[in-house]
Amino acid sequence: MSVRTVKVDAIEAIPLPNQSWSKKLLTQETVGTRKCMLGVSSFKPGTVTSFLIHEEEELAYVVTGKGKIRLEDRDIPYSAGEGIYIPPGIPHAVVNDGDEEVVMVFSFSFPDYPPTKKKEG
Repeated sequence: MSVRTVKVDAIEAIPLPNQSWSKKLLTQETVGTRKCMLGVSSFKPGTVTSFLIHEEEELAYVVTGKGKIRLEDRDIPYSAGEGIYIPPGIPHAVVNDGDEEVVMVFSFSFPDYPPTKKKEG
């Protein structure tokens, strides 16, 4: 195993609502990770994602923009320069209610995108 780099433009985008996208940048498939993964997402203004529930904890860093992490009972504001921690099992959605693109880097302690369910309802 050796040090590797991966260009974000070389990774296929996973489409999200409102022409937003997510990319799994450093994973078991792309570089051979064993215990973690790193990805990047772009959320266009007006985007609201589905509620997701991950089996692993999620870490994120907001590179640009501002919005909210929507929980079942409240919204948690975020803005550029902030880190976000989402415990496993917590239903959450990403909201970009600002007027600029939100770019967010995210990570899981899992070698790929972790087992995840969409919240029904």
